Amino acid sequence: MKLLHNPRCSKSREALAALTAKGLQPEIINYLAHPLDEAAIRVLLTQLSIAPLALVRTKEALWQEQFAESSLDDDAIIAALAKHPKLIERPILIHQNRAAIGRPLENILTLLDTPA
Repeated sequence: MKLLHNPRCSKSREALAALTAKGLQPEIINYLAHPLDEAAIRVLLTQLSIAPLALVRTKEALWQEQFAESSLDDDAIIAALAKHPKLIERPILIHQNRAAIGRPLENILTLLDTPA
């Protein structure tokens, strides 16, 4: 079990607290300090079963300033996420080759309660 975590994000801290309250010790991946490459983002998208744009924090100023007005294909979005990891939604729990974005937190709890 891995948690893509931003310690400065309240939702990310909330997810970690919920997991530890359940007695779980996920491997913490600070994806800002250790960014995912494009291949890892593609795997993550498959685990999440979402399109690349659904992984983007579209309200982030960087996205609004540099990318929002562009018509980007999936490859360009993935490249932007790899280059600018702060654009990636958070937190994300990866468990049994599946993943969930913890917004809302219930998504992560549902992932844990759903058999693989």
